[in-house]
Amino acid sequence: MKLLFLTAGISLSLLSCQSSEQKTTEATDSATTTPANTAVTADTGWVSLFDGQTLKGWHTFGQTSVGAAWSADSGTIHLKPKGSKGYQTQGGGDIVSDGVYGDFDLKLEWMISKNGNSGILFYVQDDTTKYKETWNTGLEMQVLDNNGHPDGKIPKHRAGNLYDLIAANPETAKGPGEWNQVEIVSKKGQLDLFLNGTKVVSTTLWDDNWNKLIAGSKFKNMPGWGTFKEGHLALQDHGNEVWYRNISIRKL
Repeated sequence: MKLLFLTAGISLSLLSCQSSEQKTTEATDSATTTPANTAVTADTGWVSLFDGQTLKGWHTFGQTSVGAAWSADSGTIHLKPKGSKGYQTQGGGDIVSDGVYGDFDLKLEWMISKNGNSGILFYVQDDTTKYKETWNTGLEMQVLDNNGHPDGKIPKHRAGNLYDLIAANPETAKGPGEWNQVEIVSKKGQLDLFLNGTKVVSTTLWDDNWNKLIAGSKFKNMPGWGTFKEGHLALQDHGNEVWYRNISIRKL
């Protein structure tokens, strides 16, 4: 009898170990096969806008798909110029999110090429029957090689700026080939831009001072510019190589 109980005990122990090992293996396999940047935490509301492997959730401005110059490359959204088309690249164009956002908290990272120029736009109206470019409606946080691109010589066109409106202060941008961390928070008219962990721009949208800023900018003659309270996000094709990654957003 003791031998039978001992044998049964060993068998149950082995089964338990096998079951435990199987669960561990399954958990490990699940962790290693989950695409990068796809985690959605229900309790915090953060949603990934890039799965690390495809451009699902994005389309070229005014179109239904993404141009061939854009690709999902090694966990990044990569624009690789393939010949010029005006100031942009052949097969490129700005890409915009399928989703529309009002109050939001956006986080992402960017890396620019030497002498490069790009931008992160928001409140973009994706209607080419009314607007030719994303920047005809969208506000832009500048992405730039400050020391290599001519725009770096213009005080309100440098990396981290609210483009053509407010200069970043302090300047915290890293140079070409280095990753820069961005956070853009827009809530009830309060807009804050962060670059590499530091708040670099803070302003109030849609008040008298905001209207004065627009009146002194290149956007002053663009109908409705700076008045939209919801819209698409956009990543700009300015004809230069650029990378984006770890893109997530939380509606506020």
